[in-house]
Amino acid sequence: VIGTVRHNLVAGAILVIAVLFLLLGDLRSGLVVAATIPMAMLFAALGMRAMGIAASLLSLGAMDFGILVDGSVVMTEVNLRRLTEQQARLGRPLKASERLGVILESSREVVRPIAFGMGIIVLVFLPVLTLQGVEGKMFKPMAWTFIFALAGALLIAVILSPVLSLYFLPRQSRSRERKIEAGLKRAYNFLLDYVLRRPRRFLGAVVLVLIVTLSFSFHLGGEFLPRLSEGSLVINVVRLAGVSVDETVSYNTRMEKLLLAEFPDEISHIWSRLGSAEVATDPMGTEITDIFVTLQPREKWTKARSQAELAAKVEKALHGLPGIRAALSQPIEMRVNEMLSGIRADVGIKIYGSDFNNLVVLGEQVEQALSGIPGAAGVSVEQITGQPTLQIEVDREALARHGVAAKDVLDVVAAVGTPQVGEIFEGERSFPLVMRLPDAQRREPEVLAETLIPTRTGAILPLKSLANVRQVDRPSTINREWGRRLIKVQANVRGRDIASFVAEAKRKIMAEVRLPDGYLIEWGGQFENLERSQRRLMLVVPITLLLIFFLLCFSLKRLKDVLIIYTGIPLAAVGGILALYLRGIPFSVSAAVGFIAVSGIAVLNGQVLAAAIRRFFDASSCGPWKISI
Repeated sequence: VIGTVRHNLVAGAILVIAVLFLLLGDLRSGLVVAATIPMAMLFAALGMRAMGIAASLLSLGAMDFGILVDGSVVMTEVNLRRLTEQQARLGRPLKASERLGVILESSREVVRPIAFGMGIIVLVFLPVLTLQGVEGKMFKPMAWTFIFALAGALLIAVILSPVLSLYFLPRQSRSRERKIEAGLKRAYNFLLDYVLRRPRRFLGAVVLVLIVTLSFSFHLGGEFLPRLSEGSLVINVVRLAGVSVDETVSYNTRMEKLLLAEFPDEISHIWSRLGSAEVATDPMGTEITDIFVTLQPREKWTKARSQAELAAKVEKALHGLPGIRAALSQPIEMRVNEMLSGIRADVGIKIYGSDFNNLVVLGEQVEQALSGIPGAAGVSVEQITGQPTLQIEVDREALARHGVAAKDVLDVVAAVGTPQVGEIFEGERSFPLVMRLPDAQRREPEVLAETLIPTRTGAILPLKSLANVRQVDRPSTINREWGRRLIKVQANVRGRDIASFVAEAKRKIMAEVRLPDGYLIEWGGQFENLERSQRRLMLVVPITLLLIFFLLCFSLKRLKDVLIIYTGIPLAAVGGILALYLRGIPFSVSAAVGFIAVSGIAVLNGQVLAAAIRRFFDASSCGPWKISI
């Protein structure tokens, strides 16, 4: 992954240099701007080292060279244009002192909007730095790395770029514009002239686009993180508690052969994991199995076009198999969900209460309610009862009648297990000496009931004459959180977003499930993280926008200009919202981070443009054709 990131960074830097050469029209000008990239990355590396941030996909994957060179592009382009204009005015190449004076003057004109603009982008990342939980761990390294790189790019743009412009910008102006530059100018002039001659129509069209886009945004839905295609599947299988290992292994083998026969072109390898390791961080009973499926390359598939479609067909193939409940996920996705909330699915419902029987009943009711919601897949309630347990209760009256001590009976019962009665030494090694009844008496309640027990009177009586021997169902799992018993109901979401699914599920559960006094329902899984990040962003983003507003007021000193610049924020979001809507991608935390970054870029571009237009108006007001605004 690190190698891929490095290759992508190098490829991105080369692409940026090529684009700069095409736009600026001169290789030296492009190199002056491109020098920002390695030096900004050096600043980022120093900051990452100071903060203890590792170079990883999370920290370097979102590095945007286009934003880093923005300030240097503005500085270099202004210097190049002023040098060209001054040379054309004098009709000769500039002297060294004249060249220095022009660059000093032009640099002073744009240093303020560049500094405030890039400072605003840094401020825009403030909401990302306030994220908590797993979203904070995922996006904070990226935000800090980008802030360090932006700080370096700002210093380079306002300090180093003028020096590089002095020494490396061409000393002889071009005699004519390049074709690409001339074509871009003609296209822009045409569009600008068309819009300015019809301002009301254009503003009406913009408002219409904003309204339509806003209506689309209400249908995006929401999820914590976009669902990735890992190239593998995991099937979580739950059976009845107390099932034997031999039966579980046999059933797993049948399921593996079934899937291999059904999807020979899609499945590369399949294997099962049963129970827990000796030192287990993920304890599971023998009734729980994880079946891992690695997939063939997508071009070899014949029965599905996407991983989601394949997962649906695998679920259909397993549907109806007796004695199991299967839920499909992806290995990394399942582990992340489990580490976050102890739930392996996209959505989890935790029901807290004191009585196991009530918890089981409530869990079944919630499971039934979720199963009827469109998009629900792999709905299952946690199995906390059904563990077959051998119960032996001594009969006090029978003990008194036959003159048998309860201890004599309980010693025989204890031998069903492996009580330690001594220790054996072989040299320096020691081994526990345990007592255990024969396997037949340990496995069959009827055989154990016939076990003979001697009495003090000399009579030998079977165990069933002195105690009640029966098999009962007991809890197989006892889960607690914050000292409270709970049962979990989990479900995956297919074909819709998690936010709308949970909203509909809450309404249905509230209408169909009645909680006794002292019982509580909480929602977990990815929705829990999505809800927490949304609450955080809804609080911090408005505060950040307000800070940016005051910063712009301090920079431009005109409220009208600030309001004009602020129109760029909703307009910049139009493309992103339409892209998400057309692709059917729900709004997620990563999309929110992208919109935050785009709003900063929109403010930067708007500030530079507004400052340039304002300077032009101020200069024109002294000429023969005064322009007012």
